Amino acid sequence: MKMKKFVLGMVAVAALVTLAACGSKKEASDTNSWKTIEKDKKVTIGLDDTFVPMGFKDDDGKIVGFDVDLAKAVFKEYGIEAKFQPIDWSMKENELDNGTIDLIWNGYTVTKSREKKVLFSDPYAQNEQVLVTKKDSGITDAKGMKGKVLGAQEGSSGYEDFNNQAAVLKDNVKDNDATLYASFNEAMIDLENNRIDGLLIDKVYADYYLKQANKIDNFNIFNVGYKNEDFAVGARKGDKELVSKINSAFKKLQDSGQYAEISKKWFGEELTLPKD
Repeated sequence: MKMKKFVLGMVAVAALVTLAACGSKKEASDTNSWKTIEKDKKVTIGLDDTFVPMGFKDDDGKIVGFDVDLAKAVFKEYGIEAKFQPIDWSMKENELDNGTIDLIWNGYTVTKSREKKVLFSDPYAQNEQVLVTKKDSGITDAKGMKGKVLGAQEGSSGYEDFNNQAAVLKDNVKDNDATLYASFNEAMIDLENNRIDGLLIDKVYADYYLKQANKIDNFNIFNVGYKNEDFAVGARKGDKELVSKINSAFKKLQDSGQYAEISKKWFGEELTLPKD
């Protein structure tokens, strides 16, 4: 009888813990964070700190990049300090839901599956998924990857495209899948050392990384057929006011010319905000 009561008690405790966890998650998803952010004068932004030139650690260990400068400029409009928190990119939405971070902002591509999980800001930049191969490999198109080993970043929009549009690349590569990496840095090292034959990657990363390393002439960079994509900021579903503030600041920075200045600094050209 005592054992039966003990078991029933444990079941009740487990149920309460589950309900509490569900309630906490719902609260994190539904709560309007803007008032707290405005009061505390700080916002925490989650990023992959190896994603050049969007957000990464420089030689001195300082987090810098296009997204970093843009986020700082956005929140400066409201007298708020932007803090940057390196995260496991494959767990980004979990970090957002758990309240560890307030925003995902680091070359975060708008996709249909992500729209179900987060509230996106207006797009602030465009990108495309490209395949990078070594010049001496002779691989210059998707057909050239037949039976070859492909690399991709875990949790990336590129890997999502790879799986959702199998006829473009997936059906060609070895084992019909990709070797997954936590960061593009690791993947590039394996590509250079012939451990993979091609890397599916964001064009902004490939261009910047290879130019900075003076290796741009040693690699092929080409589009295999995926559509261009938009970068936007990801927030919790309940944070409509926060997203509205970000969108308003984007327009102000565009009108003042500050957005163009930031883009020229990191991309070498004055970009404009993508049109709806």
